[in-house]
Amino acid sequence: MTPGPTSTFARLRRAVFARHCNPWSAWSRWASAPLILVPVWTRDWRHAAAVGVWMALNPVVFPEPADDRAWSTRAMLGEELWIAERPRDAAMAVQAATSAAGLLAVAAAYRRRAVPAGAAMAAMMGLTMVYWEQMARYYDRHRGGSA
Repeated sequence: MTPGPTSTFARLRRAVFARHCNPWSAWSRWASAPLILVPVWTRDWRHAAAVGVWMALNPVVFPEPADDRAWSTRAMLGEELWIAERPRDAAMAVQAATSAAGLLAVAAAYRRRAVPAGAAMAAMMGLTMVYWEQMARYYDRHRGGSA
């Protein structure tokens, strides 16, 4: 779906995104985002280990998709292109806001404030959807993906 990368880092990125662009990977990772708060809330390293293993394995446990028709597939492939090209665009602002919401969620979870943690996590997940839309459009513009 993308041209052959040359550097070791580019080859590794391509190998990860080749599988992470499977809709099952993308959506299950998105739906798993609240799990990040569990070890912060419980202060249990075993929870942190379990969440860490899932987050590390998720992008590679699903097979490569057959095509790029799914919106989530195009979003992940667009993100891969965007990371490689690093344009200064609105997606940077959305990513900054997403990160800020995530940090607020973690801080609220650390203080064991359920409503602020949940609200910040919901904001983070919503902003992620905005980012995915930007990335799907980026992919469609730069690789001629089907829309």
